[in-house]
Amino acid sequence: MLKVDEIMNGVVIDHITAGTGLGLYHLMELEKLGDASVALLQNVRSQKTGKKDIIKIEGDVSKLNFDVLGYVDPQISITYIVNGHVDRKVRPEQPKRLVNVIKCTNPRCITAIEEGCDHIFALTPSGRYRCIYCEQEFKVRP
Repeated sequence: MLKVDEIMNGVVIDHITAGTGLGLYHLMELEKLGDASVALLQNVRSQKTGKKDIIKIEGDVSKLNFDVLGYVDPQISITYIVNGHVDRKVRPEQPKRLVNVIKCTNPRCITAIEEGCDHIFALTPSGRYRCIYCEQEFKVRP
């Protein structure tokens, strides 16, 4: 049986759709955390969904961008742990803006022409994201 120690100070990102945890790990750039300990658990048994992924982060998480979680998967929950106890548990909301999370696919967009230009997408009333420069709608590739 695999044993992952409990967290004293950090976060648990739970209810991640099974099989997507590694992609989320890279999207959040968790490999750059330095001194923090990170555990990625994949295909963990879940009563609600059958299987799920979990990410546990022990250490300073103040520089992490949790906005991306609401974009990736609205079912995710974030549990903040302080001194070994649950401080709070939240579900991330879909962010109004995404900065350098997704890239514009329009070859004529300024982001494709100018180096160092941030890729910024705004949430539309329809629930989709559009590039703020060229209005290109972001489409998830199947």
